Formats: sequence, structure tokens, C-alpha cells
Amino acid sequence: MSRLVGTVLEREGSVYRVATDAGELRAVLRGKAKRDTPRVVVGDRVQLEPEPAGEYHGIIGVEPRKTLLERRVPEGRGTRPVAANIDKVFVVTATKDPAPIPQLIDRLLVVAEANSIPAAVVVNKVELEPGSDLIQHCRAAGYTVYPTSARTGQGIPEFAAALKGRVSVVTGPSGAGKSSLLNAVQPGLKLRIGEISARVRRGKNITVSAVMLPLEAGGFLVDTPGFSEVGLWGIEPRELASCFPEMRPFIGSCRYSDCRHMTEPGCRISAAVEAGEIQPDRLESYRILLEELESAPAEWE
Repeated sequence: MSRLVGTVLEREGSVYRVATDAGELRAVLRGKAKRDTPRVVVGDRVQLEPEPAGEYHGIIGVEPRKTLLERRVPEGRGTRPVAANIDKVFVVTATKDPAPIPQLIDRLLVVAEANSIPAAVVVNKVELEPGSDLIQHCRAAGYTVYPTSARTGQGIPEFAAALKGRVSVVTGPSGAGKSSLLNAVQPGLKLRIGEISARVRRGKNITVSAVMLPLEAGGFLVDTPGFSEVGLWGIEPRELASCFPEMRPFIGSCRYSDCRHMTEPGCRISAAVEAGEIQPDRLESYRILLEELESAPAEWE
């Protein structure tokens, strides 16, 4: 009996859609996998065996995960995994119409950093406004930036190449042009995501579901509703500064070991802002998020 390894694309009740080298299969948990494996989610690499009846394959194991996005269970304790093995998060923002919101961009980047997932920024609609300051803002923070225009095609080949061969999440505020960008990369892609997502969310007990789509050029795209909330709650306030790449070199150099980088004297990060080594609005984003984390209820509340 030959075994296969595949990637979970979607969960439909107790049945999983799984992509394998032999094509797309439908599978269910079997044997020890029902009792001993972690909750299987989109992006998991699973081990499969054919079912005796032939209708489904059986999931008999889950391979170790490289990364995992988790969501806090609403009004409850603990966490719920959302998606696994994501290679890259692409934060999309427009240069104009709507105007970019740097603090929202920073929030999404922090979510990626907190979950140990590399991130990049896609600055879209450059045909309306070049966005030079915005691009510099993101690059100064240490991120690769892809200037794009879904309308003119500028930057689309570079963005498509960045998606190729990876498991990616593309996120960003409404109106930033994600749908147009994805359709420019692969016509009909965003429509397909919408159709699957609508079907998944019709279940009465499902509050958030991720779906994964194979890309024709290789790789996968994950649609994760509510990405801005996934993972942020789980950051310890003292660890937040490490989610800002440009702040990392200064962590541990403050006068006080418990420095919060707010108004404490001898703060090395505040000094780096004054010296032009860190952008002031990035420190402002840090402080807003820190106050949010410090005021959040504890996990047992």
C-alpha cells in the first residue's frame, strides 16, 4: 500500500482537500491521527494512505510545521491554529485612493514578525502616485518593497516571481487593490478565492477559515480572513520591540533592563529615533501596539 504526502488546501467538515503529486485528493483523519496529531489546518503537510473502500484517503500523520498562524479562541482559553507552513506575508497598500495608513501597514508587518514569517510590502497604484516616501518608509524599516500597478502592469512580473514556489499570504486594507493584483498575476484567481471562501463560511459553526489555492506558476496562495488579528494577541509586551527589525540592534542597550521604550530615561531606541536611525512614526506604531497589548485581557480572563 503506497503512501503519499500532500498539502492541505481546505477543510470541508471532516473531509480535507489535499494536493499531491498524484493530483488533488479528498482525505479524512484515520487511526492515531484522530487522537494524537495536532489540529490539521490549511498548509499542513500530511501523510496519506488509500482507504480500503477507495472513496477517501486516510490522513495518518502530520509532518513538522515550519510556521503556524494561530488565533485566540473568542471568549475562551487557548488558541486555535489557522494556517501552517507559510513562507511569506505580502502586505499590500495603495499609494493613493485610499491613502496609505502607515500604522496599519506596521501592524500587519508585526503580525508576520511575531509569527516568525518573513514579510514584504507591495506598494500598489503607483500610476496614481509614485509613493516614494511610502516606499522609503518600508525600506528603511528593513523590508523588500514591490512597487506595482495592476492597471499598467508595472512591477507585476517581479511580484509574480516573488510568489512563485512559495506558500504566501497576501493581505492589506480594503481598496488597496489586492484583487486586481492577484488577477494580474493569474486571471480569475481572486474570484476563485471568493467563491471558495463564501462556501466555507456558510457553515454555522465556522467563524474563520483559511483556504489555499495552487498557483499555475508554482506555489500556493492562502486566503486568511482576519489576518490582522491572528497572532497579535499572543505577543508578550516585552517582545514587541523585537518585531520591529530596525529596533533589534538596540534591544538590551537601554539604561534600564525593563525599559518599555516609552518615556523612560536612557532609552536607546528613543535615542536612535533622535539620531535618525529609526523613523519616528515606526516608534509611534510600536507605542500604540504596546498600549494595546498591555491593556488586553490575560489568556485566562
